[in-house]
Amino acid sequence: MQMTRQAKSSKGKAKTSRAKMRGEVSRKIPQRDALDELVDAAARALDLQLEPAWKGAVKANLKVTLALADLFADFPLPDDAESAPVFTA
Repeated sequence: MQMTRQAKSSKGKAKTSRAKMRGEVSRKIPQRDALDELVDAAARALDLQLEPAWKGAVKANLKVTLALADLFADFPLPDDAESAPVFTA
């Protein structure tokens, strides 16, 4: 059971917002962040038509990919490390 706290007036009664009393629904505008801008810019650069329904999934995938890349970027390598050989077919 989830309990919520309500603001109380000086007489001890719970306050009700005017919007709720008028039956209005509050709608928050979603904030755009840098990943939203990156997804949009990459889609434009690659000339991809990205459906709005897929933007959330693309953003989530990109967030995971960047977090994994960050783990490798911070991995210390010794000065004498050599790159792996390149194999061609």
